[in-house]
Amino acid sequence: MISMIMILNQKGDIMISRQYRDDVSRAGADSFRLQVVATKNTGTEAPVVRIENNSFLYTRHLNMFFVAVTRSNVNPALVFEYLYQLVRILKSYLGDEFDENAMRNNMTLIYELMDETMDFGYPQNCAVDVLKLYINLGSVKAQDEPEPSQLTSQITGAIDWRREGIRHKKNEVYIDVLESVNLLLSSTGAILRNEVTGAVQMNTKLTGMPECKFGLNDKLVIEKEGQRKPGVEIDDCTFHRCVRLGKFDADRTITFIPPDGEYELMKYRVTDNINLPFRIIPTIQEEQSLTKISINLKVIANFSDQLFATHVVIKIPVPKNTAKAKIKHSFGRAKYEPEQQAIVWRVKRFPGKAECHISADVDLMPTVRPKIWSRPPINCEFQVPMFTASGVHVRFLRVYDKSGYHTNRWVRYITKAGNYQIRI
Repeated sequence: MISMIMILNQKGDIMISRQYRDDVSRAGADSFRLQVVATKNTGTEAPVVRIENNSFLYTRHLNMFFVAVTRSNVNPALVFEYLYQLVRILKSYLGDEFDENAMRNNMTLIYELMDETMDFGYPQNCAVDVLKLYINLGSVKAQDEPEPSQLTSQITGAIDWRREGIRHKKNEVYIDVLESVNLLLSSTGAILRNEVTGAVQMNTKLTGMPECKFGLNDKLVIEKEGQRKPGVEIDDCTFHRCVRLGKFDADRTITFIPPDGEYELMKYRVTDNINLPFRIIPTIQEEQSLTKISINLKVIANFSDQLFATHVVIKIPVPKNTAKAKIKHSFGRAKYEPEQQAIVWRVKRFPGKAECHISADVDLMPTVRPKIWSRPPINCEFQVPMFTASGVHVRFLRVYDKSGYHTNRWVRYITKAGNYQIRI
């Protein structure tokens, strides 16, 4: 794994170094200063360099280099994640804009943090809340220190994302289901790409150490329970580390002890049976003289008439030699914007089930060498509250605690455009 961690200044001088294995010498590590920092190639080349059978993986914060040195075949994603976590931990202790002077004034603290976050080259506990319980700058009072047994369970990683003794006057859980729709239609209307990427964001304000059980309308779960309601085939789930993956693999139930505050519970992807929020039908006609183009566009909202879309922006591309455009539209604002080489149609509030039209007569400037227009795709941006294109919805959220208190639950759905494109 990782043999050494070094922190260098902009001159390449090693301010702090911690050696976890004896297979890398200080002289070998010093070659990074001569061949990388001195040549000023850190911003133009990949942050992974191999010098004299040593692999150097590095990232920057202000004018400092955080470098990991290894001789083994490590997972680079793991090494970079540790370096990012180390920078985040130092920001929490020294401030977001900590510099070389702050590092030199807190040498003892930094060595303590490096020893606690890594053991024999293997990353360990990087949770800031837990580190601050037993590594501090002397500002924590004695009565605020945790019990030894409680501290041991947190250091060993049992539940390091939540501390005991949390109290809230109101026990509430806020759930946001955020989806991004990616669509690519061909000029003939064939679907080339159609998928939804979603995330479940949560903000929990619960007392004690409750256990939560979270349920979506997952097709596998609904079929297992014998219900006739339609479900959604959810693919590629990734979870927050508080979720018990063993139970999810066994019966697809999402069980977890939640962190306090805001966090992302899970991410998912859906590729089947997607309800597209907007249907866009373009008609483009080019004259043979290549001096005029006629554009007609029909936009149909496929969601319920009780909902509405906000911040709708439709960008209709036009040729580079466009002189002017006469635009007619049903509502909203539309104008030709030369810097974007497009007619931009903006609608603040687009009602559901509505059908809107826009037409434009585009005059082109004559050119010495006529070029065929490449016809870039139409781009669409939007945001639809209380609507999910995938059909995913929250079935339940159960909170189990010894005291049995009442919990208020709030759920919100938002669907927005990712890469929503229609070729013309």
